[in-house]
Amino acid sequence: MSDTNPSSRYFTQNAARWDSLRAGYFGEEVRQAAISRAYLLPEMTVADVGAGTGFLAAGLAPLVKRVYALDGSEAMLEVARENLSASSNVIFQQADGQSLPLEDQSVDAALANMYLHHCPDPAAAIREMARILKPGGRLVITDMDRHAHEWMREEMSDVWLGFDRDQVRGWLREAGLVNAYVEDSDQCCCAQSQTIDLAGQPGRSAQIRVFVAAATRPVEDVESAVQESYSAQAQGQQSCCASGCDCGETQAVTFKTGYMLDELQAVPGEAANISLGCGNPTAIAALQPGETVLDIGSGGGIDCFLSARKVGESGRVIGVDMTPAMLERARKTAEKNGYRNVTFLQGTADRIPVEDDTVDVIISNCVINLTRDKGRVFAEAARVLKYGGRLEVSDMVTDGPLPTELRADPANWAGCVYGALPENEYVALMRQAGFGDILVRRAPTAGRIGDASLYSITVSAKKGAPGAPTVLRSLDREMPLRPRQSGCCG
Repeated sequence: MSDTNPSSRYFTQNAARWDSLRAGYFGEEVRQAAISRAYLLPEMTVADVGAGTGFLAAGLAPLVKRVYALDGSEAMLEVARENLSASSNVIFQQADGQSLPLEDQSVDAALANMYLHHCPDPAAAIREMARILKPGGRLVITDMDRHAHEWMREEMSDVWLGFDRDQVRGWLREAGLVNAYVEDSDQCCCAQSQTIDLAGQPGRSAQIRVFVAAATRPVEDVESAVQESYSAQAQGQQSCCASGCDCGETQAVTFKTGYMLDELQAVPGEAANISLGCGNPTAIAALQPGETVLDIGSGGGIDCFLSARKVGESGRVIGVDMTPAMLERARKTAEKNGYRNVTFLQGTADRIPVEDDTVDVIISNCVINLTRDKGRVFAEAARVLKYGGRLEVSDMVTDGPLPTELRADPANWAGCVYGALPENEYVALMRQAGFGDILVRRAPTAGRIGDASLYSITVSAKKGAPGAPTVLRSLDREMPLRPRQSGCCG
């Protein structure tokens, strides 16, 4: 923010008492909502944009190597320096939010807590924060939903009365970020007008929901690296996904496919021999005769051929893959073995060559982790599914962040490891695309990458289903997610 911004003048005037004011507006839960989505590691450098008096930086400093605390008000930074005097890894800099004093691709994460509604041009501010992110770096924003409390402009110099969540998601995507999602933080911003009404009582009050938005700077050249690897596998080399490989820093990663012997015997051997998945989505898809099934990333065709047996001659199976060598192999297998209800099309997971609302069931086996933008993949899946259609996916996820330098190398993605998302983000992107009745079945841990566990999940969901609580099933236990807390104004 520049000094000509009314918000900047407001904060300069209120810097000395901002900590007490802030405590009345929102609490530490908002800070934790932001930090938990930044996927921080001790070796990271992060930026706190609109740092104010250091509320967010204070939570970041113990977790990372270096924090840049950036704010347009020198008066606020002066208080922040005093508040964080014991933190030697925080660098304080006065900065206009639309021209940050950091190099391109220089930070692992940028966070902005309750900052965007003070920016004259929020989309430009997001683009500037995206600019400084390294490939694979995270942008996390907390702010208020759109509201009608006009007095907050007058008394608090707010430039914007909050935002529509779809608008924020659109800005993130326009900035070139992927896996963009916006969800409720389970908290509220609480404010009280200082204007005295005719009865001598304080004026209007506000209780405004706080959202948390997150997105990632994409790793370039992932698609070409994955396609090159799978082209080679189609011509006879075995996949790391099928057999296991030393992808981790501490131990090998192994994958279990989940196919029964009778299933493997029922499909052509040339398809069974190139099974590159990490699960068996057809086992739980409950396919019925006459249904139309789409396999995203069909590879050698094993799941298509299993599906074809279940939907019968009156049904249809469509396999979509981006690798010409895989498609050639699958088509030859289908022709050789007389599969007349299976079609293989060239396409990508985020650009499926199928018409809207035409598919009953989508399956996918250890493919979505290979894509850069899982959010767009789930949106495409929702587009082609009929209302009430089912999504059955086997895939790899983690329980924490993966090492940045390994994740940022596109050559590492083809091993079905470094494109994996934390499970909670994976499910959030599914919800955002319009899926409900989400059931997650977890397999045992496949290995560890740094401090994170890698494991496969099989996820069932329905397009347009009511927003029932997500259920996590691990072995024989079902664990509903924790109930949402209101977090609103006492």
